[in-house]
Amino acid sequence: MKCQRLGFVVAAAMLGGGVSMAADQPVLQDGSLQFPEGAAIPKSLTPVEASWIERHPLGAGRVATAPPVGPIRAASEYEPMAGILLAWEGGSSYTNIVRQMAVQITTTGEADVFVACDSNSEANTVTSTLSSYGANMSRVHTVVRSTDTIWIRDYGPRYVFEGDCRAIVDHVYNRPRPNDDDYSSYFKNIVGHAYYEHDLVHGGGNYHLNSNGVSAATELILNENPGMSEAQIVDVWRNFQNVETHIHDAFPTSVDSTQHIDMWMQIFDDTSIIISDWPDDSGSIQDQICDGATAYYEALGWTVWRTPAFDSGWTHWTYTNMVLCNDLVLLPKYSEISDTYDTQALNVVQAAMPERQVVQITCDNLANSAGVMHCICMHLPAHAGGVNPTTCVRTPSGGQYDPGDVVPVSWISDDDEFDVVNVDIEFSADGGSSWSTVASGTADDGAYNWTVPDVATDNGLLRVLGRDGDGNVGGDTSGVFGIEGTTVPGDVDGDGVCGVNDILLVVGLWGPCAPPCPADLDGDGEVGVDDMLLILGYFGG
Repeated sequence: MKCQRLGFVVAAAMLGGGVSMAADQPVLQDGSLQFPEGAAIPKSLTPVEASWIERHPLGAGRVATAPPVGPIRAASEYEPMAGILLAWEGGSSYTNIVRQMAVQITTTGEADVFVACDSNSEANTVTSTLSSYGANMSRVHTVVRSTDTIWIRDYGPRYVFEGDCRAIVDHVYNRPRPNDDDYSSYFKNIVGHAYYEHDLVHGGGNYHLNSNGVSAATELILNENPGMSEAQIVDVWRNFQNVETHIHDAFPTSVDSTQHIDMWMQIFDDTSIIISDWPDDSGSIQDQICDGATAYYEALGWTVWRTPAFDSGWTHWTYTNMVLCNDLVLLPKYSEISDTYDTQALNVVQAAMPERQVVQITCDNLANSAGVMHCICMHLPAHAGGVNPTTCVRTPSGGQYDPGDVVPVSWISDDDEFDVVNVDIEFSADGGSSWSTVASGTADDGAYNWTVPDVATDNGLLRVLGRDGDGNVGGDTSGVFGIEGTTVPGDVDGDGVCGVNDILLVVGLWGPCAPPCPADLDGDGEVGVDDMLLILGYFGG
């Protein structure tokens, strides 16, 4: 059921599929698209944007980065969350919903919110509004950076863990909304996270995954990237996120103009999923797609729950477009359809997730603009190290070195308060039994050139320990490497044996020791405890 992307989307836009009136569209001004402040720009592609894309292909000139080094694990939405990203856009018809979400997330959800604001004045409005409605203001963060639309799920940062460090994976936004498309590359500086970018044209709402590397999208991704095969697209996600992606059929654009998978499914633990059912459209294409997906996941051994969905007047009324945040579920409800369906959806979600508190929020204004609550938020997973910083040492990852070689040490870091102030770099010649200092309190800039000491070992390690503003320390080790040293580790007197005389020499030269100083085994300019531990570790060798 493949479709030609541009033709179908332009047709849907012109016919009004999920698109608001002209006042809620971008305008062409001075040769570029402008997004009027307060305009409720829909999630779907507007006619103006569709025309623009015909002349200005998305992602032109954008070059992908190298993928993460690893190990990589994609973060799911149901695991512990540190925060939720939101954007204060679209006027009161949208921001009233954002406000309700933020209050629930910062209180019941016990997570932070990071609200994108176009100006300091707007940030002040956000702060006063959320405060007056009872948000936990210690958890509210305003990010003053222009965005074009509210639909941050589609353009915001998707997180993976590289080792124990959170890292951002970005894509080319499938809309010509430049401030939105650049938001992830800006947000990385706010949180200090590693940043990677692949070249798929994509909307983040067309994606779901669990914590074990199972992911899903609709065939929209194929139509958005006509120069790539399905296998190549799946490979991109595999390389950047370590996932195996199943491509489902997409809804007709007459039912859902976005064709995004989050409009009809939600994964809520490793092997549990909620999928839409269509009680008033049994046997329709969308019903067949949802029934087929149900059979697919049940065959994998998953538990599938079903909530009702409806298509009326170009609006897709869905309940799967919910937001999970720790022990909270934000579930849509609608005033324009029967309360019976709100109640049915609530009962299903409460039965499926009895440990979570379900809060319903009226979302007609979003649904009429081709999205719901999941579409206007992005998840920021909790830090893996708790209060202690984490690092992921990328290099060295192994190898064999000679004394005097200069080896690049590279790493990324993370912290629960985004506050790694410096790092210590340490060397071990005995597989981690003892450590000597290479650099203390050096900048956390991810790069250091280490000069290999004259120590013979097959069990060399480096470790990078991050330190945050509160003095908490934590980190990671490199891969094991070897050094073709000319001396026996701990052999101060050069007799080829590490013994008592070497201990006596260290004791005799204790303290600062200018080179050449054979007793300064770790090369830190001082004979001390680390040198003594190295001798004891190799005693008799």
